[in-house]
Amino acid sequence: MYSINRKQFLNTLSLLAGSTLIPAAAWAVGDRKYVSKMKLGLVTYQWGKDWDVPTLIKNCTATGIHGVELRVDHAHHVTPEMSKQERLGVKKQFADSPVVVVGMGTNEQYDFPDQDRLKAAIARTKEFIQLSADIGGSGVKVKPNAFHENVPREQTMAQIGASLKELAAYAADFGQQLRLEVHGNETQNLPNIKTIMDHADHPNATICWNCNPQDLDGQGFQYNFDLVKDRLGDTIHVRELDRTDYPYPTLLKNLSQLDYSGWILLECHTNPEDKVGSMRAQRAVFDRMVSKL
Repeated sequence: MYSINRKQFLNTLSLLAGSTLIPAAAWAVGDRKYVSKMKLGLVTYQWGKDWDVPTLIKNCTATGIHGVELRVDHAHHVTPEMSKQERLGVKKQFADSPVVVVGMGTNEQYDFPDQDRLKAAIARTKEFIQLSADIGGSGVKVKPNAFHENVPREQTMAQIGASLKELAAYAADFGQQLRLEVHGNETQNLPNIKTIMDHADHPNATICWNCNPQDLDGQGFQYNFDLVKDRLGDTIHVRELDRTDYPYPTLLKNLSQLDYSGWILLECHTNPEDKVGSMRAQRAVFDRMVSKL
């Protein structure tokens, strides 16, 4: 005899409730050599931004999407201003469900020429790191986020990288991963992201791939992906996976070749009336794509 905790029981129950909630690659048998470790989750950007925590958990559970990156300033109201008791309440709600808090999605950035603004951003990020740890999350997403007139670009990238290095060390003490989203005008170009990460030489400083059109610039997707693939963190942001303006099959193939075990997070930019139905549809698209790897 052995015991399982409530979260394990609920996960098992949700899988037994219907095979539509089971990732297609989990059925790999016989001579099919690849079984995906990738997990599908949601960023509360457009889909989920108007839901409180119980509604978010309910809708994610119903659609088989079992991970959530919580964006700040949205209806779930998960912020550093929460009391210790409120944080424990959020943690318990997720712990009692099949849904995992992947972490906090912040807008904190470190490109400011004004050093007081930079110090404030670093301090605020540390508050989000503590919050993510308190609610059961595993990391915090941040941004580069811009270049500035009359400031050499190399100086800005070095400053961002140094800030990330400091924060990565701080986050490690809380068991949190620091995730730099590939974002911002020109800072999102992968050669610039690589330079930033070269300055952020701490193993806990990682990249959140963001599926930007600029990923295809210069020498193309494969070259740009290979520049930073060794710094990928546990989160990848995608739009609707059945869109044809981005090479999602190629992205998933590259991730499978890395034996990637992180979260593929839907950060969809559309605003459908039936968001739950759209989440369910994306679950099916993801399963089909993974089954072909």
